[in-house]
Amino acid sequence: MDAFTYNAHPARVVFGSGTLSRIPEEIERLGLTRVLVLATPQQEGEAKTLAHRIGARAAGHFAGAAMHTPVAVTEQAMRVVADLGADGVVAVGGGSTTGLAKAIALRTDLPQIVAPTTYAGSEMTPILGETKDGAKVTQSSPKILPEVVIYDVDLTLTLPVGMSGSSGMNAIAHAIEALYARDRNPIISMMAVEGIRAMARALPKIAEKPDDREARSDALYAAWLCGTCLGAVGMALHHKLCHTLGGAFDLPHAETHTAVLPHAFGYNALAAPDAVRLAGEALGSADPVTELYALAKRIGAKLALRDLGMPEDGIGKAVDAALANPYWNPRPLERAAIGDLLARAYAGEPPVASGSFPR
Repeated sequence: MDAFTYNAHPARVVFGSGTLSRIPEEIERLGLTRVLVLATPQQEGEAKTLAHRIGARAAGHFAGAAMHTPVAVTEQAMRVVADLGADGVVAVGGGSTTGLAKAIALRTDLPQIVAPTTYAGSEMTPILGETKDGAKVTQSSPKILPEVVIYDVDLTLTLPVGMSGSSGMNAIAHAIEALYARDRNPIISMMAVEGIRAMARALPKIAEKPDDREARSDALYAAWLCGTCLGAVGMALHHKLCHTLGGAFDLPHAETHTAVLPHAFGYNALAAPDAVRLAGEALGSADPVTELYALAKRIGAKLALRDLGMPEDGIGKAVDAALANPYWNPRPLERAAIGDLLARAYAGEPPVASGSFPR
């Protein structure tokens, strides 16, 4: 076995059904007395209900979380934190709400309790992507990692099928890139394979029967594993492209990951044969690149970036941005090939990878 370094990130995880009811005791365990409950505008009612359930230890709520964590929104929330004298934040929701909690923690180091309602897995990472002036910047810090993550399967039972599928594919993207990350290691690879396998098993069942509690539980478990992978090793071309597209064109986060993933993996496949082999084992296919595309199609996800609102003339701009400040990647970044990758993703065409896959 090759030498490796594994950085484990500390976090308390509470997993099960009905576990949202344990938020008050987790607040007390952390010694917090004035927590700010965060939400999106659409979930303000739920935030008020949760603040009432927390009782005297709730300082109030802020329902302004937005996709891609705009810095302007974070600045608004920071003023509320200061005005209320909050000593911690509680986030119940999807990536927008989790991102806002992380952004506040980065600036204040306030403790976070996060209860995710989607499957992306960002709650398990010390990584934050923020947008300002049409650009998305990613950074990592121990301050960003939540102190407590509460996984409550009940919170996902009403998650719409479309968002279930796209957020689940987003989670798979975290695990796929972990398999060929520069600092990959056998522990994270093991978790990535299990996460991919569990999510790929769950998503078609959820698409067919949205109230399948066992499938929902599998997907939430997979989200935990895939998010942990993203938090423990580096990112590569796929995440760079998705952050570029999201920041430049305000595309929906999870759906963008879903559309780009098969193409980015196809770009890197021949340079990462071990990743192809492991992903193939997890997906039950000798051609995992095509299988990822087929999985997205099977669950009814949008496959074309144009259907998400990306302009066709944005392909060149995205290529320029990806090459301007590139992540490490197992295959060298080639302008023409990345342009072709994005053109296929824009049109929703099947992914390609030249050569043959290992059997």
